[in-house]
Amino acid sequence: MLDRAREVLEVEAAAILALRERLDNSFKSAVQLIVGCKGRVVVTGIGKSGAIARKIAGTLASTGSPALFLHPAEGVHGDLGMVTSQDVVVALSNSGETDELTVILPVLKRIGAKLISLVGRSDSSLARASDVVLDVSVEKEACPLGLAPTASTTAMLALGDALALAAMEARSFTEEDYAVLHPGGTLGRRLTLKVSDVMRTDDRIAVVSERDLVRDVLFAITQAGAGAAAVTDADGRLIGIITDGDVRRHMLADDGCLHRQASEIMTANPRVISPDQFATEGMRILEMFKIGELPVLDEERRPVGMLMMKDLFRAGIV
Repeated sequence: MLDRAREVLEVEAAAILALRERLDNSFKSAVQLIVGCKGRVVVTGIGKSGAIARKIAGTLASTGSPALFLHPAEGVHGDLGMVTSQDVVVALSNSGETDELTVILPVLKRIGAKLISLVGRSDSSLARASDVVLDVSVEKEACPLGLAPTASTTAMLALGDALALAAMEARSFTEEDYAVLHPGGTLGRRLTLKVSDVMRTDDRIAVVSERDLVRDVLFAITQAGAGAAAVTDADGRLIGIITDGDVRRHMLADDGCLHRQASEIMTANPRVISPDQFATEGMRILEMFKIGELPVLDEERRPVGMLMMKDLFRAGIV
């Protein structure tokens, strides 16, 4: 069983790597058609190729290229009405002679949609009818009988992903754009929640003056149930931060620490974040600089909140 599994993985991996060597201007032309499409990308195929086509349509749609799946058998019974001259059709077929596909090729030409084919035979009917042909032929299937579509569908899937992601990059599709299309679940929370949605505010943050004594800073941190206090100047703008760990370390080194001013032991110019930034950016800063709390400042650099890793855990972002 393990030998068979290893062979399957080796055959399918080889099929994908072979595609890399075949990439040429045809791939560039396909990406340009997708990016320049003023309608939608209509992905079609039947059987196992149809299952891959559905996935490619989903990947395109989620990465900035409006797309849908067209079942070719349903197409001949009216669903071709969803295809317009502004669309680009991506057709998948290993043989390139699939009856359900070949029967709709003349109609697609009459409609005026551009046609990209992911096909295993460059001399097939599908390839001859296409504006751009992408060769997804494989040396052999992973199936020991050589019958079940395996390596061929893996090759289609990989090249479809390559098309979608190359188009995404060509569109300058951003994380913010991705977030708009993925509002649900854990992924949605990671991409849509802002710092303002998860930060601590009001009596749950400690804000002290630079002239306050360290003992008052410690009291403010304790009262807020926080791990640090934001230190502000006379105008209420952030100039530093003091953590409870800072206080303990100074107390060990100096018995009179509690009677010193906050400005004497604070860390000046700490890392900060805006309430309008994504919470994931706050998580990145906390992790990168290994800090416990991140002051959240308004446009005038006044503290309006504090962000902690436990808040991100609670919100389901981590």
